Amino acid sequence: MLCMETILKVRRLSLKQGLSQRAIAKQLQISRHTVSKYLAIETKEPPAYKRAQTHYPKLGEFISVLTQRLTDEAKLPAKQRLTARRHFEKLRTEGYQGAYCAVASFVRQFKEQYQPAPRVVFIPQRFSAADAYQFDWSFETVKLNGLLVKLKVAHFRLCHSRAFFIRAYPNEKLDMLIDAHNHAFAYFGGTPNRSIYDNMKTAVKHIRMGKERIFNDKFLSMMNHFIIEPVACTLASGWEKGQVERQVRT
Repeated sequence: MLCMETILKVRRLSLKQGLSQRAIAKQLQISRHTVSKYLAIETKEPPAYKRAQTHYPKLGEFISVLTQRLTDEAKLPAKQRLTARRHFEKLRTEGYQGAYCAVASFVRQFKEQYQPAPRVVFIPQRFSAADAYQFDWSFETVKLNGLLVKLKVAHFRLCHSRAFFIRAYPNEKLDMLIDAHNHAFAYFGGTPNRSIYDNMKTAVKHIRMGKERIFNDKFLSMMNHFIIEPVACTLASGWEKGQVERQVRT
C-alpha cells in the first residue's frame, strides 16, 4: 500500500538532499526495495495521481502499554525519555505489527496533552534562498465589461527574496490551486524546498493537535510532483506566514 507522505519524503531526500537509497532506507526505517519503488513513481500530472486510501493499523491492545510507559517516563529528565522510534522498536519486539506512523502520532499527541502549553513568543523568521514560499488567497471585486465580478486571487511570496506572483481565478477549488502553482513555479523558474499555507480545505483534510495535519491526497500528489514539503500554520497564527498576509492586505 502506497503512503503518499512517505513517497514525498523519499523523493525529497533523494532528489533535493542527494542521499543514497541505502541512507534513505536507514533514515526512514524502510527497505531499499521500497525506496527504489517510490523513486520510480512518475507524477508528471499532479492531479492525475490516484492511490488507495491509506489505513494505519490501530495500536489496539498496545495503547495501554504505551500510555503507561509514556506516563512513567514523563517524570524523567528529557534526556532519559525514549523517542517515538525507540518506543516503536520496543513494541515490535513485543508483537506489534502496525506502522511506525501510528506510534509516532500517538506519542506526539500524548506529549502535547500531558505537557503544559508553552508561553507564546514571537521569534523573527529567517529564510535562506530557495528555502520556502508562503501562499494565501484573497477575495477581490473587479469590473469586467461593465459588470462587478467577484474573484479569488492566488498570492505567492518567496520568503528570502520577497519576490511575488499573483493570479486571479473564479474560485479557490483544487484545480484552481494546482493551476496557480503551475504558473507560479513557471514564473519563478523553480520550486523552493518548503511551502507554508493556512489550513485551507483544499490542502488540509484533518487538523490534529499542534501542527500535525492530514493533508488532502491530491494536494500531496501535487507536492510530491514538485518535491516540496508542505507546512500548515498553527491555528489562529497568521504571523507564521506574515509576508503573504501583508501582501494580501496591500
